[in-house]
This record gives sequence, C-alpha cells and structure tokens, in this order.
Amino acid sequence: MEHEVFVPVPAERLREVLDDPARVARAVPGLQQDAGAEPVAGRLKIRVGSHSVTYRGAVRVSRRDGDAYAVEGEAEESRGSGSVKLSLRIALREAEDGCTVVYDGTASADGRIKDLPADAVESAVIRLLDRFAEHLAEAATGADDEAPASPPPAPSGQGTGAEAEEKAPADPGPTEEPPAPERPSAFGTDVPPSSLGPADLGPADEEDIAEAAHARRTMIGRSAEEVDHAPPRGRYAPVPAPQTVTPSGPLRWAAPAAALALASAVVAVRALRRRR
Repeated sequence: MEHEVFVPVPAERLREVLDDPARVARAVPGLQQDAGAEPVAGRLKIRVGSHSVTYRGAVRVSRRDGDAYAVEGEAEESRGSGSVKLSLRIALREAEDGCTVVYDGTASADGRIKDLPADAVESAVIRLLDRFAEHLAEAATGADDEAPASPPPAPSGQGTGAEAEEKAPADPGPTEEPPAPERPSAFGTDVPPSSLGPADLGPADEEDIAEAAHARRTMIGRSAEEVDHAPPRGRYAPVPAPQTVTPSGPLRWAAPAAALALASAVVAVRALRRRR
C-alpha cells in the first residue's frame, strides 16, 4: 500500500507531534482510548461501505532513519473472531508551503472485513489515512489544544457591555393599571326629543308621554329585579275583574231594619222579665 497526503504544515512541526504518543493518539480519528493503557490503545470503528467493524487493539509509533517513523499495530474485532495486523512506514517530505506525508506498508486481516469488497476496504483505509494526516496538521498548529473560547451569546435584541446598556430600555417603574371603563347606563342617557311638534300631539299622546316620564322617574334607583317584578302602572295597569253578584236595592235596606227589630225584641223580653 502506498499513499501520499499534502498538509500545509512544515515537516519539523509534524515531527514534534509524531514524537509525542499522546498527541498521536488524539490524531487517530474515532479512537476511544482505554483508561490506564498505552497512549495509542483502545477501540476504533472503521466504516466500510454500508458496514462498520469495531476493533480493539494498540499501535506503537517509533522514529527510524532520521525522518521516517515505523508504525506497528495489532487489533481484534470487538464482536467476532477476526483480527488485523499493520506494518506501516511514514515519511515526511518537504514541499512548497508545507510537506507531504508518505505512507508505505502492508496489512493483513481476517474475519468480517475479509468478506467485504476489496475496493470498499481500500477506500475506507485511504479515508482513514487522509484524516489522520489532517489531524496531525491540526495538532502541529495547536488547533486541537488551543480552541478559542467563544463568548456566551448575548440575548436576542441586545448587545454586550456598553452597547447593551445603551440599547436596554429604561425601567418605567411601577405602573398603575388603567381604570376599567364604566358601562353605559340606559337610565343616564338623555331622551332624544320627539320629532313631532306640540301641535301634532293629541290628548292621548300627551298622557302617554306623561306616564312614560313618571315610569322613568320611579324606575331610577331601583334594581332590575324590582323593575321586572313591579306591577305596571297607568294605562297598562291591570283592570280588576267585574263583580258577578251585585246585591239589589231592597236587600240592602232590609238588613239594617231586621237588625233593629231584633234589638227591639230583646229589649221587650228583658222588660217583661223584670216586671215578673
């Protein structure tokens, strides 16, 4: 396997990263390090086409021949019996505005990855090496260690510092709720003048107007229930039912005469008793 990747970082800066196993571990894309294990050791998931295989193992990086590095690694499938062995040589070649990372090595594997298409496996390995070189460049420039802390976002509609003070509205202080509007009363409104003149009003119309004015004066100050249950007055007052039995004239005079005769008989009886 041979592959080359250009990065806009000087070769000397990349050597500083490759000489530090902890920084190399952070440059491996997707590596989940095991606590208390070697720096470049843990779990690594590789996606091949629509499949993914997770390996658990370790990688050792050592400097050889001045400008080259030897990479030796072994891993096993976390779910399965497959394994993989890697022997890789990394060389840094100076280039204009950066350097070229040259990969050269061999690998052997069995298990699930052996049953996958060869072109898909090759694409997955090339993608992994490209991302590893990019992460080495980021580590060399300090992008992974010195991430700028972004200030907390200001509330919408306000700035920061003096700008926020200028834009912040002044406190209006305690405010009183406006009084609720009074409901209009039918009795407080003026009665519009009639369109008829005095000459057009007859005696019956004048009586109706007078009764309406009297009814309005009597209803003011009374509750709606009293007004609803009050008996009508004036021309709309109920007429008493006529009496069906009327005593005749002689009967009206006979009753006092009978009472007088009865009283005279009582007096005569008492006088006779006294004589006896």
